Amino acid sequence: MDPLGVGGPTHTRRSIAAVAYDEDLADRIRELLGAERGVTEQKMFGGLGFMIGGNMAVAASGQGGALIRVDPEESDGIVATSSARPMEMRGKQMAGWLRVASDDLRTKRQLAKWVTLGATYARSLPPKR
Repeated sequence: MDPLGVGGPTHTRRSIAAVAYDEDLADRIRELLGAERGVTEQKMFGGLGFMIGGNMAVAASGQGGALIRVDPEESDGIVATSSARPMEMRGKQMAGWLRVASDDLRTKRQLAKWVTLGATYARSLPPKR
């Protein structure tokens, strides 16, 4: 057995390649938020998050599609009436965080709907320093 205890000399280790976020999607989000004040970008969770006043609004996800931050009180209603689904972390649904598939972000109008939703919620939060 090797020092890590994962097998003998014939053991083959597989590495999982990190999935990069969709750079085209990030550019499209950046374009939609272009006039917004206080927008910053931050790499997170294998993706690229767009922050307003230090609060995440939307992200090009490393798992594909986008993550959208919304009012947790509105999450269930949005999921019930749209293609979004709750974001899960370690098997737990995260209220206020929605995942939207790439197929539902193809047009500018589709993407703008979600970016506006995330930006509106992020602006409603106290700025972070």
